[in-house]
Amino acid sequence: MTETLLTATGLTKVFGGLVAVDQVTLALNAGAIHAVIGPNGAGKSTLANLLSGELKPSAGTIVLRGEDITGWPANRIAQRGLARTFQHTHVFAPFTAHENCRLAAQAHAAGLPSCFRSAANYPEWSATADDALASVGLAARAALPASQLSHGERRALDIAMALATKPSVLLLDEPLAGMGPDEATNIVALLQSLAAHHAILLIEHDMDAVFALASQLTVMTNGRVLASGTPDSIRANAEVQQVYLGVAADSA
Repeated sequence: MTETLLTATGLTKVFGGLVAVDQVTLALNAGAIHAVIGPNGAGKSTLANLLSGELKPSAGTIVLRGEDITGWPANRIAQRGLARTFQHTHVFAPFTAHENCRLAAQAHAAGLPSCFRSAANYPEWSATADDALASVGLAARAALPASQLSHGERRALDIAMALATKPSVLLLDEPLAGMGPDEATNIVALLQSLAAHHAILLIEHDMDAVFALASQLTVMTNGRVLASGTPDSIRANAEVQQVYLGVAADSA
């Protein structure tokens, strides 16, 4: 039986007179990738910000691993096993790939007393960093400063830093943005491998990657869910074709 790790029900976010996310309901299952697609301004990143605690919802509920986390701050949600990446990489360019991942592990695991001791006193942080880098194929690049990594490698490092917090749920916001074909192929293969051990929400504009990776899709427009279902059902949905995929309804 598939385990549902995260559910959002009636999730809504209002900024003044703008309803950025409007009554969105979805579920993320263990071992599966759920893609959220839609045109720019559809509310996809705002949805991710609500799920990760970057924003507080105006209405609705979020349940993570059976616990209501609605309105929790991002750091508390991260401690419960949810990690995310953003549209732009959030790495420390002067630090090595290993140091970036070790900092992520430290931020997740450290209490106040450990902040006053050298990281060398906590070999488990380095071990976690090594494991995360190996998971994304960057073990051989661990000693390089992030500034010397390619764009695709920095994207992979961003994901490694998320993995260093040992999450069960991953929210990935446009991980293929700005990539060439070879780098995109590598990230797609990485996401396929990560799906076996995580529930993943994927926000992405690369439709080839989306349909190759996702077992469930939610299509958003103007903050609302236009359609949700399997890749085949979304491909066949005439309204989705007309509104998002750019196919006229009478020719679909």
